[in-house]
Amino acid sequence: MSIAFAALSVLIEDHAPWGIDWMWGIPLIVVTVIFHVLGLGFLSRKAILIHHNKKEPRRVTVESALMIGVMTLLATVLHGIEASIWAIAYCFIGALPNLKIAMLYSLGAMTTYGHQSVFLEDHWRLIGTIEALDGWLLFGLSTAFLFWLLQEVSPNYRASR
Repeated sequence: MSIAFAALSVLIEDHAPWGIDWMWGIPLIVVTVIFHVLGLGFLSRKAILIHHNKKEPRRVTVESALMIGVMTLLATVLHGIEASIWAIAYCFIGALPNLKIAMLYSLGAMTTYGHQSVFLEDHWRLIGTIEALDGWLLFGLSTAFLFWLLQEVSPNYRASR
């Protein structure tokens, strides 16, 4: 308990300039990862239902490619929603002036941190890096999902099992 208290006190004391970044960033990571996992779980159930209800096995390659394409699009929509959650948080805490700029920054931070035309003030800079960390986690989950789905719907993979 004392270790947790000591760690928390470091975050909230005045001499810890980025403590507030961690206090906003960590819950945002947790929320977006949970949202992403639930979204990917829903998509995986739907993909398997659709895939197992196919009637013509000769068109499985085209159907597999379409399935992967649609699921990639829907995973991208999940990423957009999660970037929106971060953008709303940036506006709420006053780190960025409006939702349009916040969304631009958020997508940049989540995907290519360090290559944007919008910058946070010095005392908010760490939260952008924390969002980049969140992006790595979310994109890793999406990559694992798409790899699994590719194996699941691929005619060559299914034949070898």
